[in-house]
Amino acid sequence: MNTIPVGVLGASGYAGRELCSLIARHPRFTLAFATANEQRGQRVRLGGAEVTFAAPDDAPLREAAIVFSALPHGASLPWVERARAAGVRVVDLSSDLRPGNTAHPAVYGMPELGDATRAAVRAADVVANPGCYPTSILLPLAPLATRGMIAPGATIIANAASGVSGAGNSPKRELLFAEVADDYRAYGVGNTHRHLGEMTATLADMRVDADLVFTPHLLPVARGILSTITVPLAAPLADPVGFYRDAYRGERFVEVDAAQPTLHDVVRRNAVRLTATMLAGTRAPMLLVTAAIDNLVKGAAGQAVQNANLMCGLDEAAGLLA
Repeated sequence: MNTIPVGVLGASGYAGRELCSLIARHPRFTLAFATANEQRGQRVRLGGAEVTFAAPDDAPLREAAIVFSALPHGASLPWVERARAAGVRVVDLSSDLRPGNTAHPAVYGMPELGDATRAAVRAADVVANPGCYPTSILLPLAPLATRGMIAPGATIIANAASGVSGAGNSPKRELLFAEVADDYRAYGVGNTHRHLGEMTATLADMRVDADLVFTPHLLPVARGILSTITVPLAAPLADPVGFYRDAYRGERFVEVDAAQPTLHDVVRRNAVRLTATMLAGTRAPMLLVTAAIDNLVKGAAGQAVQNANLMCGLDEAAGLLA
């Protein structure tokens, strides 16, 4: 079976390491190179394979069919342009090319948004991989948005809690074990988090007339995101769980269940697990949707591989644990 060479820029970060692990177990992808700046020359074992980090400037870009850029936000775009100049297609895991962050966004790679999105990803030279928080919030909102079920002029409230790996692996005092353990706190308060632009721009593309108030929280766990989203509806839903089952029927990476999702349900899996229920005691109809993902898999590396599979004409689920 022919293999497809792929490269990873920024392979020493959490998302980059997760990518290398997924590529090591992928039935068709083979790792052509993995770069790291400060850790250049170091050898690590990821996904059962030994990987030696190369200096970014030594990356043989032309040897790859697809390059994954897991570089920091703000540093990725020049390398995306460099890869494109070498004739290589790119999946960018940073925010640099996502909706709401640039005047020239790439194809937004959230395949579960529908057939048109999948077709665009298949044909794309550059795919902007969605952020972790937006994945956990937009997938619950998309069926409501596309069916015109969100009340006009509504305010959607999204509270989401993430494990500390979502902040990256740069040394930071506030992320030390002694600072995080046995604690729970909000951050990016005041509707100021950098993922907000990505979400509001995507909802605007869906013609949603609503405000989004997003508050992230830091969980004292390594990985995973749990989001609870309160949505004012134009009309009540008689069977919210049934509505989502119909909306995501056939989607291998979306699980709908009557029970509340937990992080244990999704850790190390490329899955979104969600449920929904109408709220009691409100004057207008309001829906509560709860969703869980692994921020490093479906929220980053797994979704990137899902997009790369589409770009290469492979089964979308190749190498991924649903």
